[in-house]
Amino acid sequence: MHAGDTAEFAIAGVADYELTDTQFHRIRALVREHTGIALSDAKRQLVYGRLSRRLRALKLDSFREYIALLEQGVAAELEEFTNAITTNLTSFFREPHHFEYLASDVLPQIVARDAGVRRARIWCCAASTGEEPYSIAMVLRESASLLSGFDVKVLATDLDSAVLATAADGIYNAERLKSVSHARASRFFRKGSGAHAGKFRVQDELRDLITFKQLNLMHEWPVRGPFDAIFCRNVIIYFDKDTQRALFARMAALQRPGDILFLGHSESLYRVSDQYELVGRTIYRRNDA
Repeated sequence: MHAGDTAEFAIAGVADYELTDTQFHRIRALVREHTGIALSDAKRQLVYGRLSRRLRALKLDSFREYIALLEQGVAAELEEFTNAITTNLTSFFREPHHFEYLASDVLPQIVARDAGVRRARIWCCAASTGEEPYSIAMVLRESASLLSGFDVKVLATDLDSAVLATAADGIYNAERLKSVSHARASRFFRKGSGAHAGKFRVQDELRDLITFKQLNLMHEWPVRGPFDAIFCRNVIIYFDKDTQRALFARMAALQRPGDILFLGHSESLYRVSDQYELVGRTIYRRNDA
């Protein structure tokens, strides 16, 4: 196809829209501008499927009209746009070795380094629907005796305001708790009844540890370090190398030598940052660089 050629994708039962190459490339540029995500050509059908729902919701006739709306900078629609594009795949205790390392290494390190501050801060920068920050909070509560007298807080942020609202509610279907042990489920979740039968709500002892905030990693960060640990998992796979380098330079500025950074299972800082050293499987320690 040449620029401007029309590509059409049919969705059963609904009217089709035309998405030209030019329009797709413009949408990719808008996604990059507002989220930092670099979409490949292979994501064209995904973009069509997700954004065509916005066209129907807004009663628009074409992607041309939708792009014009986005270019006007309408804040409400830009939020819907970013929510539609972002992918939110998560589960409780996903990549469990990270949570084991948090309990066995990071928390004892925090206590050993204590210089009278008695403070622990962890940032989960892709909180999605909440399973990751609540998993962190469970580990923290299970280490209560070790952290006795410490001021412990988890900052949980995400670009997508819709999934963040789900996280703040802390209500999950039973199937979402499959990766949570029976002991943890009994202690940290309250079983629903009546209209909430089959659902479980996170107990307040976890909720009280977490502050949920909407945050775009490409924009200014209204956060203050230092963070003993940062969970930035399954985020940078969507960014190009230059964006990754800028992102981790900013994160390094919020951590001290010895602080820990967790990445996703397919992510690496190779040729991205020399301010961290690999100490475990997708586990990095802030160095003195």
